[in-house]
Amino acid sequence: MKKLFITITLSFFVSFLFAQTADDALRISQNFYESTARSTAMGGAFGALGADLSVASTNPAGLGLFRTSIYSISPEINIRNVSSIYNGVSSSDNKTIFNLSNLGYTGVIDLGNRNQKGWKYMQFSFGMNRLNNFNTTRDMQGPNLKNSRLDVYVENADGINYQDIENDNNNQYSFDLNPAWQLYLIDTIPGYQNLYYNPVPYAGTYQREVIQQRGSINEWFFSFSANYNNVLYLGATIGLDALRYYSTSYYSERDIADTIPYFKSWEFDQYVETHGCGLNIKLGVIVQPIKWIRIGFAYHSPTWYWNLQDTWYTTTYADLEWNSPSSVSSPTGNYQYDFTTPMKFLADVGILISDKGSISFEYEHLNYSNGKFNSSSYDYVSENSDIKSYYKATDNFRIGTEWRLGLADVRAGYAYYGNPYARNLNDGSRQFYSAGVGFHFGNFVLDMAYVYSKMDKDYYLYGTSDISVAPVQNSYQNHSVILTFSYRL
Repeated sequence: MKKLFITITLSFFVSFLFAQTADDALRISQNFYESTARSTAMGGAFGALGADLSVASTNPAGLGLFRTSIYSISPEINIRNVSSIYNGVSSSDNKTIFNLSNLGYTGVIDLGNRNQKGWKYMQFSFGMNRLNNFNTTRDMQGPNLKNSRLDVYVENADGINYQDIENDNNNQYSFDLNPAWQLYLIDTIPGYQNLYYNPVPYAGTYQREVIQQRGSINEWFFSFSANYNNVLYLGATIGLDALRYYSTSYYSERDIADTIPYFKSWEFDQYVETHGCGLNIKLGVIVQPIKWIRIGFAYHSPTWYWNLQDTWYTTTYADLEWNSPSSVSSPTGNYQYDFTTPMKFLADVGILISDKGSISFEYEHLNYSNGKFNSSSYDYVSENSDIKSYYKATDNFRIGTEWRLGLADVRAGYAYYGNPYARNLNDGSRQFYSAGVGFHFGNFVLDMAYVYSKMDKDYYLYGTSDISVAPVQNSYQNHSVILTFSYRL
């Protein structure tokens, strides 16, 4: 069975009025937590340890361990490298960005029951934690002797009268087939009005695609927590997730060997932008039955994104030997829709080793096949069916440790995020290795963390059930340095 073209990570079929795909669903649903340097250095396994603003987005009961109020801000430098191999040709690209992975405040109310049983502290927290970072540049290139992306255009056009494509009364073909028709990248076979050919009949072009992505999912949290007798900790978070995503792709095919009659090159450029907000609720509990262990559980509701706004447009260029180079730009497409992410379940264990250090574990379970698009003007039956077919339940694991050395703390961690794809359609699992150090200067704390992550994930330049290309083997490597400045009142 051929690998399904869900693994194409671009919205190629923008000729339809609705550009959302199963790949968009995965991007919106995935969270790779970035927050404070302390938490990040420990692999993000901080839910049961608590007293850190990162846990507002994992297990908010951990906020119940705060006994003094705190301000926190975490600037980050992020360097992403992507190495690609396509049909034997290697290429690479990288991108460096500066951003904030966390900022926030926790206020503590002392309930005055320090020497007797009962509720001892209440906390309220607000701020931001980064849940995903989309900033990546990929440069993929190599020869293809089997087919052309224009073959996909021909397959999609076959059976459609050329006058419908040419007139395009409903803008149904404005993003691909109509520009290709105007530029003679597809034309009717002589004697037919609904069968087509393209100027690259025998392939043999040098193909290249550069995709530049940027944006993030930032969660603005509003949390409440409480401490009962230093044994039971409860917490709840209302999360407002702000999604920003921008993608610009440049795809080209060139006859660099001058072996294709009447053809020099063509190019398809596409811009996609997505904005929106989502709402979720997180509930957590931590129990400390004995002094040296804490056990926590958390539930994350689905994130309900409403009025997500997609904007997209394309530009097609052609350079044919018998015609002057020219281009056609599409209109700008716009569409609003809703999306619901999968719910999550978390379990945490924190082991306290006297006052010298700690070891913590965190387990997270979610099912990516439960993501769902919705709109009042479109049923998304096909897209939601794709989500259920292409994705599966995933288990994520995080582990970390921290040791106190006088005024300094040293930390290390590891995180594994499982492969979201069903039936081995792709890989997509991701590993994080982290380390860090913290310094205490009275009420002021400076934490530093370094994180290295890697992921292998195939990409297909184009494809249908009948037209396939070799996968681009992409290897992602990410280097992050996070500084957290904290001040305890």
